[in-house]
Parts: sequence; C-alpha cells; structure tokens
Amino acid sequence: MRPKYFLIPIFLLLTLLSPLSVLAENSQDFGDYVIHYNALATDMLPPAIARDYRITRSQNRGMVNITILKKVLGSPGQPVHARVETSARNLAGQDRNISMREIREGNAIYYIGEFGVANEETLNFKVRVRPQGERDFYEVEFSQDFYTR
Repeated sequence: MRPKYFLIPIFLLLTLLSPLSVLAENSQDFGDYVIHYNALATDMLPPAIARDYRITRSQNRGMVNITILKKVLGSPGQPVHARVETSARNLAGQDRNISMREIREGNAIYYIGEFGVANEETLNFKVRVRPQGERDFYEVEFSQDFYTR
C-alpha cells in the first residue's frame, strides 16, 4: 500500500464535490466520539487507490466508509478500533448486510464495505459502531442515491 494515500481525504474531497452532500455534514457526534461516514459508487475512486485497497471499481458497485475518532483536546481526534456493523435497505425494502473490513494506514483506521447497486437506487444505511473498550453501540443512519452512467 502507498502510505501517501489516505482514504479520508479522498472521501472528504468526493463528498465536497457532490452537490447534494454539501448540505450534509457526514459525521455525527456521540460525546467522546465522532463517527464519520460516506458512501459512493466505486467508479469514482482513482484506479490506483482502488487497486491498493482491493476495491472493485464499477458503476454498479458501491462502497461505504466509516471512521471513528475519539475526541482529544487540541487535536482532530484519535482514530480508534471498533466493531462496525453496516446494513442498507433500498426503497423496495430489500435488505443488504454489508461486510466491513478494517484498513490501517499509519495512525489512520478506516472501515470499508462494498455492495452492488442499481441505477437510480437509493440506499438507507444503518451503521452500528462499538468503539474498542466500550459497552454500548452508537448508531448512525443516512441515505445515499446512486446513479450509473
């Protein structure tokens, strides 16, 4: 893997480039923790990034990215290990359990999962996160529209 590549800046950049997501914050605060989340079609990833992280680039594939930061005074936060469970439901009520995998790069920790998507499909995501050493899960829900070309 190339240490100069980091997934969070790429996802943040892609989030900022998306006209609808300018309205969304893409993070949720839970007291000691902040959970950052994003979902996108994998064909938006640069080929080198997809190759380095073994992500299948396709307009019919989606990817969800979750990062958990513990708040630390005077810093942007400390990435933490967590149990991350992710599912999605489309508007027709079809459920998908999304297998997540942890990626560590330097001090960064990301959780990513891939799934199939159809053109003009809206997915409602439910993410359950339990940071290491904690008893409780935190839940985040968000929606993402996917469009194929």
